[in-house]
Amino acid sequence: MKSVRKAVIPAAGFGTRFLPQTKAMPKEMLPIVDKPVIQYVVEELVDAGIKDIIIVTGYHKRTIEDHFDFPNLDLIENLKMGGEKKRPLLEEVGKIANMANFVYVRQKGPYGNGTPLLNVRHLVGDEPFIYAWSDDFIQATPSRFKQLIDVYEKYGGSVLGGIRATKDEDYERYGFAGGTQVEDGVIKANVVIEKPGKGNAPSNLATVSGFLFTPDIFKYLDQAYSNLKDGDELYYNDALKLMLEDGKDVYAAEIKNGKYYDTGNKLEYLKTVVEFALKHPDMNGKFREYLKSLDL
Repeated sequence: MKSVRKAVIPAAGFGTRFLPQTKAMPKEMLPIVDKPVIQYVVEELVDAGIKDIIIVTGYHKRTIEDHFDFPNLDLIENLKMGGEKKRPLLEEVGKIANMANFVYVRQKGPYGNGTPLLNVRHLVGDEPFIYAWSDDFIQATPSRFKQLIDVYEKYGGSVLGGIRATKDEDYERYGFAGGTQVEDGVIKANVVIEKPGKGNAPSNLATVSGFLFTPDIFKYLDQAYSNLKDGDELYYNDALKLMLEDGKDVYAAEIKNGKYYDTGNKLEYLKTVVEFALKHPDMNGKFREYLKSLDL
């Protein structure tokens, strides 16, 4: 069984829900206090042992590349002139580029979350890899990616990260997996359904936020792509359904001891910012007092 060393992050979308803010700034770079959303995802990948991170971008996403590059000399000199007070910031921006090997690929092909995978198959090769969104994450202990890797190493096959649905509207927002429970929180899937509605859901385990795919998914993406008609979008879920029909092992694992943060819409993004600000060591006290002072 090959180790999981690579990850793919799709980041080519336009972020239309956040216009006009995202007209010039990628949604992946929206700050959660003082750190962009995508950096939380990258740090979690690195913590799980990922060495190579492939980010699939579009023409308007150069800011992401700049963020994970070495800081320019002007910034370095400015921070150095700040003396010891600015040294922590100098160290912080300096280590970002060294977290992993970053590779950038421009997205080409039909709309849909399966297209970024076809764009990177030559870089992934015959290795298992993690597929993680750039605008949501789960804070968990151990991390969600470590949990996915543990399930993969135990059972083999692709592993879909999941959370338990708690509201009726969840069944209209997420995909769901159903199958046979192999241990607490882990099922061997026999069906995956996108946004089924509560009455048609095969379980309450929503598949969100991050997945571990074996390389045979590329074969089934090719098959799904060949089945497209004009105007159709290509989804990884279409490939998963073909894998299940072919008897391939696909598991769904509930991420334990964690909380899901979806920063892909305005309300959930603002909730995330407030919650992280309340935990931030530099401002939690003052910010908490400010919130209490509001006459709402």
